[in-house]
Amino acid sequence: MLNSQGLQRVKIIASDNLWESISAAMLLDAELFKVVDVIGAHYPGTHSVKDARLTGKKLWSSEDFSTLNSDTGAGCWGRILNQNYVNGYMTSTIAWNLVASYYEQLPYGRCGLMTAQEPWSGHYVVESPVWVSAHTTQFTQPGWYYLKTVGHLEKGGSYVALTDGLGNLTIIIETMSHKHSKCIRPFLPYFNVSQQFATFVLKGSFSEIPELQVWYTKLGKTSERFLFKQLDSLWLLDSNGSFTLKLQEDELFTLTTLTTGRKGSYLPPPKSQRFPSTYKDDFNVDYPFFSEAPNFADQTGVFEYFTNMEDPGEHHFTLRQVLNQRPITWAADASNTISIIGDYNWTNLTIKCDVYIETPDTGGVFIAGRVNKGGILIRSARGIFFWIFANGSYRVTGDLGKLVLGHTTPLKLDLTSGDFS
Repeated sequence: MLNSQGLQRVKIIASDNLWESISAAMLLDAELFKVVDVIGAHYPGTHSVKDARLTGKKLWSSEDFSTLNSDTGAGCWGRILNQNYVNGYMTSTIAWNLVASYYEQLPYGRCGLMTAQEPWSGHYVVESPVWVSAHTTQFTQPGWYYLKTVGHLEKGGSYVALTDGLGNLTIIIETMSHKHSKCIRPFLPYFNVSQQFATFVLKGSFSEIPELQVWYTKLGKTSERFLFKQLDSLWLLDSNGSFTLKLQEDELFTLTTLTTGRKGSYLPPPKSQRFPSTYKDDFNVDYPFFSEAPNFADQTGVFEYFTNMEDPGEHHFTLRQVLNQRPITWAADASNTISIIGDYNWTNLTIKCDVYIETPDTGGVFIAGRVNKGGILIRSARGIFFWIFANGSYRVTGDLGKLVLGHTTPLKLDLTSGDFS
């Protein structure tokens, strides 16, 4: 179907779950085998399976990392970038997610390679996983291929080597310790890493390489910590292509013929600030229609800017919930549409909101405060939920359903203007 629609360059990755079922099916089904370009698995723990390798298809870790972007997260990322190939022959590793740009109190807070979660202040942090990425991404490109001479180091850690086939060579070495490289999933069996000397010998055409650029990262104690630092070059003219490195735990080395590496610079970010203690938005702004509103994070449903052309009055501009059919959901989301805004640390607060219910006979709306969970955990959330229904009745609940106070006597509710009191 993709080909018939002129999309021949679009390739299919399957099945973004586990290796076993898709790879076994591909070996038995010639048509399926033909249309799948890449076998992808989520959080494979650096290992693939025999059936996947027997297909001869490209193997990808099509979602990985998902770990707090501390130095432990950086260690996780450095270890799996190497060992996904060393142990499982995966030639691509995709990090979920690239930028942690959502409220930190939501599930998987700060599980991005960098953090930029304060649009109201502009504050951001270039975290250590970014520099760990640079050890690979600055010195390889799509189209480079791994050499067969990759493996584990004698006293822990791993090494890979890649080339562009044009004489360039990049070697990446990691010695991440078990304690400082646990990913959020899967379980990581114990291993030991200790100080060692590792000797590498370049053979064939690589034996003629005169010089290797050296880039270095040391994770851990602040006094010993370096992130993507360029060291003196290794000169190999009189060594017959051999060199020895002293390796300690939680280190990364990149040795490469490429001279284009650089540690990027960026302006100092604005200072971090709490979400404003007083906040108002009437949506009467020059934003594109059907776009999201700043600072709102939709959890279930879709909320967009909307201009009511039939009502030039007070509610001409609104944030409208536009999804009128429940989708096939990926996780245990809420039964009701939800968008969140603000600071989870608020305790005493006043919330005022004008609401317009477009279908007077059905439906309703709720406003909530002190909510302690979001995302896939929302169904067990606790807080104060104030519900207003189209017939004018209301109720107050906690724990997303436990009745605290309820009235069936209608409120004064003007569905025309959207005001309630």
